[in-house]
Order: sequence, then C-alpha cells, then structure tokens
Amino acid sequence: MLPTLLVAMDMTALLLALPRLSADLGAGNVEQLWISDGYGLTVAGLVITMGTLGDRIGRRRLLLIGGAAFAVLSVAAAFATGPLMLIVVRALLGVAGATLAPSTLALITNMFRDDRQRGKAIAIWATCQFTGGALGPVFAGFLLQYFWWGSVFLIAVPAMAVLVLAGPVLLPEFRSDQAGRLDLVSVGLSLAAVLLMVYGIKRLAVEGVGVVPAVALVVGAAVGSLFVRRQLRLETPLLDLRLFRNRPFTAVIVALVFAGIAMAGTGLLVTQYLQSVLGHSPFVSAVLFAPMGLGVAVGTMTAPALARRMSQTTAIAGGLVASALGSLLLVAVDGAGALPLVMIGITVLALGTGPLFALGTGLVIGSVPPERAGSAASMSETGNYFGGSLGFGLLGVLAAVVYRGRTHGTSDSLAGAVAASGHLPAGQGVELLHTARAAFTASLHVTGVVAAAIFAASAVLVLTMRPATRRPTVIAGSKGSKTPERSGAVSPVRGR
Repeated sequence: MLPTLLVAMDMTALLLALPRLSADLGAGNVEQLWISDGYGLTVAGLVITMGTLGDRIGRRRLLLIGGAAFAVLSVAAAFATGPLMLIVVRALLGVAGATLAPSTLALITNMFRDDRQRGKAIAIWATCQFTGGALGPVFAGFLLQYFWWGSVFLIAVPAMAVLVLAGPVLLPEFRSDQAGRLDLVSVGLSLAAVLLMVYGIKRLAVEGVGVVPAVALVVGAAVGSLFVRRQLRLETPLLDLRLFRNRPFTAVIVALVFAGIAMAGTGLLVTQYLQSVLGHSPFVSAVLFAPMGLGVAVGTMTAPALARRMSQTTAIAGGLVASALGSLLLVAVDGAGALPLVMIGITVLALGTGPLFALGTGLVIGSVPPERAGSAASMSETGNYFGGSLGFGLLGVLAAVVYRGRTHGTSDSLAGAVAASGHLPAGQGVELLHTARAAFTASLHVTGVVAAAIFAASAVLVLTMRPATRRPTVIAGSKGSKTPERSGAVSPVRGR
C-alpha cells in the first residue's frame, strides 16, 4: 500500500508547490508545463510496458527496483538546481512510478486467491490510491508553510525505504512460466502513441483547438493503430488486446475511462471555482476539495460490503447513478449557498464511483489468468490515465467555450479576468469580475450536466454488458471457497 499511496500523492502534491518552485528555479511557462506534466506523461506512456515486464521478470523484483529508483530520484528532485534538471528528474520519476501501480495490483491477485479476500485487498489498494491523490495537495500546503519546495518530493523517501527493506522479507515473488521476450518495437509504439495522445489532449485543454494538439492527436492515433495491428499478430503480445472479447472486461474498462473523464472535468472546474469565484486560497481550496478523493476512498472501502448484499453489477451501476445525482447538484451551485452544494455534490459524486474502482478493478483482474494479471492491471491504469486526460481536455474545452460565449468573447479565461480587473478603475473591475464569475458558474453547470450524462451512460453500459464474477469453486477437504489454481499458469517463487 505504501507505494500506491505515495505515487498518488506525488501526482497531485506539486500543484501547490509549482509557483514557489518556479520562482526559485526561474522556470518559464513552457518549463513549468513540462515540470508539472512530465511525470504523468511518462507514467501513462510506460505503464503498459511495466505491467507486462513484471509478468516476465517478476512482480516483486520490478516493484523493488522501481521503489528504490523512486526514492533516489525524489531526493534528486528535491535538490534540483535548475528547471532542466527538474524536468529530466521528473520524467525519470515517471519511469519509476510506472513500475509501481501495476506491480502492486498484480501482486495482490497472486497473494489473495480467495475471492472475498482479494476483493477486500483491491478495495484497500484503490482506497490508498485515491486517498493519496486527495491528501497530496493538503500535505504539500502544510510543508510549504514551514519548509522549502523540495520538501514536497522528500515525502516519498521514508516510505520507499521501508518498501525496499521489508519487501524481500514480506512479499512473495511471482512471474509467468510462459513469458516470452519483451518486444521492443511494441514498447516504442505504445510509448509514442500514449505520449502523443495524452500530450495532444493536455494541449487541447490549455490552448483550445490548434495545430499542435491536432497533429499530436492524429499522429498518436496513427501510431496507436500500428500498435494494435502488431499486438494482434504477435503470439506473445506486449498487451493482449484479445481480452476485449470478454464483454465484462470491456464494459469495466470503458466505464473506468468514462468515470475518469467525468471526475477530471468536474475536478478541474470545481477547484477553479473554489479559488477564483469563491476567493479561497490554494491551500484552503485543496482542503475543501479533499472530500472528492476521500469520498472515493470511502466508496471503495464499503464496496465489498455492498457486493455481499447485491450483485456486483448492481452495486457498480447503482454507484454510478449516485454519481450522476451528485453531478446534478453542481447545476444548482450559485449565490450564498454555493459552497455547501459544491461540497455535497463532489462528495456524493465521489462516493458513487467507489464500487466501480474497487469491484470493477477486481472484475478486470479476475477475468484473466494469474500470469497475465500485470497486463490486465496496466490496462486498468491506462484507462484511468486516458480518462483523466480526456476529462481535462474535452470538458475543459467545453467549459472554455461556454465561458467565452457567456462573456461575449470579451474574456478568454477567469484567471485572465481576475488579473485584468486589478488594472481597471474600481467600477469597471467589479463589473468585469461579476460577469466573468457568472460565466464561469454557467460553465460549471454545463459540466455538471455532461458529467451526469456520462455517469448515467456508464451505468447503462455496465448493466447491458452484464459483468459478473466467476463462481468460486469449493476445494475438497478445505474450508471456505477458494479460486481454483491453474496448473502451470504461474510460478510462485517464495525466496526470502
């Protein structure tokens, strides 16, 4: 759980540290973009490769190598002497971070063969992931009050040290007996396709429709199609796309992407609303926004209990309906009662996604043989990254279009309007701020409606595709239900 928690914290902690970091290092706008995005882009680009690599060389080995590298690189990032050094170190941190999530999730499937225990373990894993994302900005804000910006990176070092020291003693090793060689061409194609697509979406969110985002998306899609064709021809592909013939697997992966789109889009708008419309500081806004991550954590922890009272399909679909209702609460946000509605809306939205992330991830991992758990885990993680990037890009662009329409083209962004109001006479500044904040509130309303539609469509998809768990087989002479072993599927190496 330690690496899962810390990697999630590292994804979000830099948001508050970036202004002070940029001032100390003298980073320009483009350098700031790469400092903030380099880590996530590299993780997204390599998680497919690392998930399959763990199946081949051993999941514990890959986890410990990645944890050790993450600790060393975190120290290097904390004491970076210039923007270029930090950009390079952040990219390398992404390489190390990409080894951790699929390795931990794949190890869980081998450590817990009992269906109920595995479900609980995956729920706890998902809880750590979202709790880390919620706590990252809060811890960063606390550290930045007393220490320099590098302290944000040093959070990971003690936890990774514990992992590296205790892992060889506490964690078993698992790897596939039937693993082939790692296809380097596939690695290159997957990395190029994911990097280009995610980068294009991110630039679309920042710049709107333009030449650079369009070229990145078109070339990324072309490279992605080459990757798909190659995987379907290979006997031992880097990513087994034949898994998508499994209807439950496909339904959950698509639902994870859709949920990522809705959550990222609403998160983007709500954080800006808290700061630029309601006027809260970045740290207070991070604290107020924490219920979104914590809500997912609570939802994932309670998901196994729900699954004991109803089918997993019903639990996931019901949760997504609740998320849709939470999204609709954002449509009513305005005026004096805005903050309570925002808080309730994001909390209900987040709680509803818990069964999808806990039970859905279990369905994805449980639908494949143990020797392919790393590959399945990487698909789940890639779906999350793509969903988040699409949410920032697509819903961010939609919100920008609504905002510009409501301001009649006189303002491109709320942040720009806030900055411009300080240089205008008092009356004009107040009027500009009022118009800009009303326009941004309207864009939040539209985003809430779209998010509700996405969650509702995901619920229908999950019910239609009927994902279901395998029935556990009772092993003769044993107590309770166990998942049957697959002969020759995986080699447990329990070296100390």
